[in-house]
Amino acid sequence: MVTSCNAWSPPVATPSSFKHRKSCCFRFRSSFSQPITITYIINMSRLHMSNDKDEDDEETTSSKHSGYNVLGTELSCCCANVGNSGIGTGFYRNGYCATGDMDMGRHTVCVRVTDDFLTFSKSVGNDLSTPMREYHFPGLKESDIWCLCAQRWAQAYNAGKAPQLFLQSTHEKTLDYIPLEILKAFAIDADESNAVIDKLNLQRNQLNELMNKEESEEDGSFQ
Repeated sequence: MVTSCNAWSPPVATPSSFKHRKSCCFRFRSSFSQPITITYIINMSRLHMSNDKDEDDEETTSSKHSGYNVLGTELSCCCANVGNSGIGTGFYRNGYCATGDMDMGRHTVCVRVTDDFLTFSKSVGNDLSTPMREYHFPGLKESDIWCLCAQRWAQAYNAGKAPQLFLQSTHEKTLDYIPLEILKAFAIDADESNAVIDKLNLQRNQLNELMNKEESEEDGSFQ
């Protein structure tokens, strides 16, 4: 299960060393019927000039609700105490894979890392094993849970090294980069997520029936 976020308020970390990424493209090889090309573009003018903020900016340092997940429900905590280090995951180090204008890397995918993935990540220049205390980064080991950059997960997927993930703790912004169908294939919480989807579909159907009934009654009143 994902580590609880209750009663924990970590320091905010906003590293200044993240590289600006203007655009990238990965072509995915998978068991799906069609190859999937995922293109992601970060609008640099919006990041630096716009007065508008992502919806999560005001709540990202809180241990409370921090946006929505890829299922469209309230974002769950990813991990508030990574490897018993006392450090929460996420760009804001609050335990959630929340994001905002400052998070140019989109640390939105809640993953459970493996040694195989960590070795791959280091081989492509993203060392996630070595602690960097100045950035409140504890260093990761097998089975640690962490908010991974969406483009890094995509890169690992392309290489056949993508780690499993928690859908309910993966921020909805991830869908700008990766289709839900692919994410679901790697979901640790697949059963719980399917139950959530079924419940949402039931509620949607009930709402549609209610709206159709009201429309029919309104039409009848004018006859």
